[in-house]
Amino acid sequence: MTDSALQSLQRSIDELAAAVTVLSHAHGKIPIVARLCNDLERLKLDAADAQSLRTPVAVGAPAGAPTMFTVSDEPYDQSLWSDDADHEGVGGYHGKSR
Repeated sequence: MTDSALQSLQRSIDELAAAVTVLSHAHGKIPIVARLCNDLERLKLDAADAQSLRTPVAVGAPAGAPTMFTVSDEPYDQSLWSDDADHEGVGGYHGKSR
């Protein structure tokens, strides 16, 4: 995000904050004004997060090699699938304790 876009965003948020303050003084903390205040706070937080995006990212830069994991073809240990295992999606719990 460019500096001019961030400055424009901050000006807009400041104008909105002034308008919400006027509404709050005129109508008190009725639910709609309270929601606007809440939304304004979220906008301020998001704008602060956008400030961290100011560092330019090279377009087409390699993202790094993905991590590869090897899964063995050998059979699983049958003790993992004992009689008290939960068979989710196959009718619920079918263990010995029930």
